[in-house]
Amino acid sequence: MNERRIGIVMNGVTGRMGLRQHLERSIVAIREQGGIEAADGSMIIPEPILVGRNELKLRRIAEQYDLTRWTTDLSEALAEPDVEIYFDSQLTQLREKGVRAAVEAGKAIYCEKPIAEGLDAAVELARLVRDSGLKNGVVQDKLSLPGLRKLKRLVDGGFFGRILSVRGEFGYWVFEGDWQEAQRPSWNYKSEEGGGIIVDMFCHWRYVLDQIFGPVRSVYCQGATHIAARYDEQGKEYPATADDAAYGVFELEGGIVAQMNSSWATRVFRDELVEFQVDGTEGSAVAGLRRCRAQHRSATPKPVWNPDLPATENFREQWAEVPDNEVFDNGFKVQWEMFLRHVTSTADDSEFPWDFVEGAKGVQLAELGLQSWREGRKLEVPPLGIESRP
Repeated sequence: MNERRIGIVMNGVTGRMGLRQHLERSIVAIREQGGIEAADGSMIIPEPILVGRNELKLRRIAEQYDLTRWTTDLSEALAEPDVEIYFDSQLTQLREKGVRAAVEAGKAIYCEKPIAEGLDAAVELARLVRDSGLKNGVVQDKLSLPGLRKLKRLVDGGFFGRILSVRGEFGYWVFEGDWQEAQRPSWNYKSEEGGGIIVDMFCHWRYVLDQIFGPVRSVYCQGATHIAARYDEQGKEYPATADDAAYGVFELEGGIVAQMNSSWATRVFRDELVEFQVDGTEGSAVAGLRRCRAQHRSATPKPVWNPDLPATENFREQWAEVPDNEVFDNGFKVQWEMFLRHVTSTADDSEFPWDFVEGAKGVQLAELGLQSWREGRKLEVPPLGIESRP
């Protein structure tokens, strides 16, 4: 069987997400399984070139995963003759420069989100990438989670009837860093370094809501910085200048109301770190990262509210498990495989559904969320004024 080896510049793999999800669980995993099959029957083998600012970290990562190519010079990596893709998982404030360099070098671009620090920059970058004619994509990993794929199956199958509402809960307690080490890097809590849960999670909620339930038409957001001081990686106390919780209400096309709570200052009392409850006229469902349970109209019990008596029903047992019906892989890896096939395909219908225009929509919702919080009012979500194709 023919092999097609494709060079990928991976910029930002010394960070948690770039290392674990994109390098280890996606690219390295694809290499270990022998590649992925292309439309023409050949095997696509990714050949990563690691790029970052810390030479020592790059060397250690390369040795750990038995890789030989790494550099601190992005231009050097982009000039390699076998490179076809540029991937960026750097800090948001560094991303635009890397993407522009990749456009100049004529490489396909795959990028983490947010694609830029603000909406104007995101739209400008999306327009630049679109007009270049280069294949491009933005990571929208939650769409590939098993729980949400099963939920989407219910939506597409008409299970809910008319969808009324969506309620999402996401988050966990991130330790302050003094008596226990924080699970997230300190820049997440510094607005001057691009931190904040609104900037982080509203990009996710935009594509989840848009692509599973319907386009977002308005937003009201209440943000908060619940933990005022945290401790960095060196154990030094610093003031938290970014929001660590966001409570959002979104109106979707068709009158669907979505409520999304996002917090790094909450303790988990649910089955999974993120859960969505969807209620419709014909049925309801609760989906998490992996599981999805549903209750049809015909099987809905008739509870009676009586605060003077203990509950006698086990409400969780009244829901049915939605079966897998397929084998689910890591969501990041699934989208990497899609993008690799997209880049190597010559077919006209090989479109990647989540391009830089979709990425700009996430930045738009985050910016509107921050504005809504500042002004204390509901805001409409206007059209971006840019389409995926010229």
